Amino acid sequence: MPSNIAEGYGRRHKTEYKQFLSIAYGSLSELETQYLLFIELGYTKKSDIIENLLKQVGSMLYRMIYPIRYPLYAKIGVYL
Repeated sequence: MPSNIAEGYGRRHKTEYKQFLSIAYGSLSELETQYLLFIELGYTKKSDIIENLLKQVGSMLYRMIYPIRYPLYAKIGVYL
């Protein structure tokens, strides 16, 4: 995920940056799916630490994506 963010930022175009942030969010979803599969298949146990980290990273990505996707709402502090 950090590499996706860095690559998008390094391209210096808002459209590409937004795209790479979306890719990073997709990677987070993949990671969450793999974590849930590992639990279901018995490879690991449920972990509050991992679940909290997934939520925190998702929240950080949302805060990065939102102002780019909805700049007018972000300016006045409205979050959907």
